[in-house]
Amino acid sequence: MTNSIIYVMGVSGCGKSTIGKLLAKELNISFFDGDDFHPESNIKKMSNGESLNDTDRQGWLETLNDLAKKQLSNGGCVIACSALKQKYRDTLSNEVQNDIKWVFLSGSMEQIFDRLQSRSNHFMPSALLKSQFDTLEEPNDSLKVDISLSPENIIKIIKSDIMDTSQFGLFGLGVMGKSLCRNLANNGFKISMYNRHVEGVEENVAQNFKAQFAELSSAAAFDDLAAFVNSLQQPRKIMLMVNAGKTIDFVIEDLLPHLFENDILIDGGNSNYLKTKERFDYLKTKGIHFIGTGVSGGEEGALIGPSIMPSGDLNAYNNVKPFLETIAAKDQNNLPCCTYIGPEGSGQFIKMVHNGVEYVEMQLLAEVSSILELSGRNLDEVANTLEYWKTSSYSYLLEITIDILRKKEGNDYLVKKILDKAGNKGTGNWTTIASAELGVPSTLIASALFARYTSFHKEERVSNAENFRNTNNTIGNINIEVVHEAYQFARIINHYQGFKLISQASKTYSWDLNLSEIARIWTGGCIIKSTLMQELVSVFKETPNILNDATFIATLSQYKPSIKKVVSQCVLNDIAVPCLGESIQFFNGITTKNSSANILQAQRDYFGAHTYKRNDDNGIMNHHTNWK
Repeated sequence: MTNSIIYVMGVSGCGKSTIGKLLAKELNISFFDGDDFHPESNIKKMSNGESLNDTDRQGWLETLNDLAKKQLSNGGCVIACSALKQKYRDTLSNEVQNDIKWVFLSGSMEQIFDRLQSRSNHFMPSALLKSQFDTLEEPNDSLKVDISLSPENIIKIIKSDIMDTSQFGLFGLGVMGKSLCRNLANNGFKISMYNRHVEGVEENVAQNFKAQFAELSSAAAFDDLAAFVNSLQQPRKIMLMVNAGKTIDFVIEDLLPHLFENDILIDGGNSNYLKTKERFDYLKTKGIHFIGTGVSGGEEGALIGPSIMPSGDLNAYNNVKPFLETIAAKDQNNLPCCTYIGPEGSGQFIKMVHNGVEYVEMQLLAEVSSILELSGRNLDEVANTLEYWKTSSYSYLLEITIDILRKKEGNDYLVKKILDKAGNKGTGNWTTIASAELGVPSTLIASALFARYTSFHKEERVSNAENFRNTNNTIGNINIEVVHEAYQFARIINHYQGFKLISQASKTYSWDLNLSEIARIWTGGCIIKSTLMQELVSVFKETPNILNDATFIATLSQYKPSIKKVVSQCVLNDIAVPCLGESIQFFNGITTKNSSANILQAQRDYFGAHTYKRNDDNGIMNHHTNWK
């Protein structure tokens, strides 16, 4: 615990000063009694049997916080302080929260009353004890020690917890898990790492991983689950980086026998948000906190700073906030690309939508790259065109697409050797289902998903191309800037649909999501970061609807002729552009004042007596007609 602050806290009479002095001596660091820093006015008030109010305490707490900051550079210290309320502890830990350990000395009112009766020369009368217990908010992020133990045993427990345990645990050392471990270690956290032992398949994974990287020299590596859990400070903070689905449930059941009340599990995988809600409720009955957390950035992002989307209980999040916000990417204002999203599974819901938007962004880039190539350009020329677009349409996915197009294997472009069958992990499917359940037309996400499904039917596509003589090998001359504007048009519609889905979920589930803050944490570290996303941070502070923003209204109006021209040319030349095409179809639909849905409703009433509303009575009454 070099360069750390240990606060020994509890009500008056619990033994803070005694334990604090013994602990400081054992650790060979300085000890300070918080009572010594009270101003004379506070001492006089307490000596007269008057309780301190928050105004009385504020200056005293700030003084102790300044002391803690100063002592960090002197090797750390132990401070005895009552710290009864969470807001007091927030003040005490201001700007040093990553370097603090809380030790809560816990005892009954009867125990402490007996102690106070035997004390002399102290300005806290026994009469104020009840007010202290009334004020006390027990911390969830502390080492809780029973004061009925002997001072020697209390010191042993504290020292064991402080000196021999890790701050944070990571379960599952796949690609993302390994990168997050290195990120945590590079940021100075003492971590424990666990990977299962499967003879002949997964043996000594954690130990071998630790040996690979110097930054993991102080990390603890385990393939024994009980030893892994016991290596962690209480409350335990364990991030699960395993496959979504039933695997998470199996892992939770394996962990439960080893967990204590107020321990925290963080699911960092792509879990379904509804299952996250079920797990949250289930673990709540066990006294365990569950934080469903979206993590975006891939292997590299997880290592140098991902975008992190945690949700669940806010108090539980505050216990892991220092870890997650420290390892997250930083936005253009150097703020962490991590924020508390909301309750239940809201964090993994927005990660699911993030992935849906990602599907579309990838598909759009595939479509425009194909259009540019079919217009007679080689892939280096296509890449150069996309490079030019970066100045006004930067995105991470645009950047990696340029690298992909330029990559060669010998004299050949590598991408031309890749079989055109695109896989998926299921999040696009979940997003499409959620859109249907919430009644939100996320049509581009569905189109991108089904484009992948269509690609997988390679043999049928080859056969059909021969049957219908579809060679789709040319589109003729096409203006590059027109294609660029069509691409930008479709991207705006994609982001409109994605955030519309988030907004509707927020209303339906009463999550109270902050669209601007969500856009902000997607400006760094994640797969869909872009200059467009940066623009949306400001837009969503004014309106939840992109199509109500004057700038975007003007932009879409300007680019509409280009999307119409590009899609028309592709259709006339038998070139599939599912997302570019759907963007203008959706836009035409969402901007149509009077649609053909009146005929649909009449048809429903004809065969199913589903009734309809009339526009000449303001849609108040339900009507039915005998149509024959």
